[in-house]
Amino acid sequence: MMAYLRYGFTALVALVLVTIALANRSVVEVKLFPDALAALAGFNFNLSLPLFLMLGLAVGAGLLLGFVWEWFREHGYRAEAARLARENDAMRAQLERAKQVAPSIHKDDVLALVEAR
Repeated sequence: MMAYLRYGFTALVALVLVTIALANRSVVEVKLFPDALAALAGFNFNLSLPLFLMLGLAVGAGLLLGFVWEWFREHGYRAEAARLARENDAMRAQLERAKQVAPSIHKDDVLALVEAR
């Protein structure tokens, strides 16, 4: 049932995107500099594409910038998680060494059953 809902939602999003693309087929020109600044600089970069492609490129660039920004923002959390994982592994290894070195003490049956789990 969920697969049908997912396919239906995907088809609906695709239909909306195709409708927007068909409604915005006109070619637009995007310039790097305004005309006065381009005359001063001596060059200007122009790009002429359909409006829906420009919108798609802008949304894609925004998503990419957001993902990179978030990756840098979460660097401290990832570093802390890696440090804690290393510390956890070291403590587990230390516990295993302590279990092997400790003399086996005679325990009662209840404690033996609890620790066997």
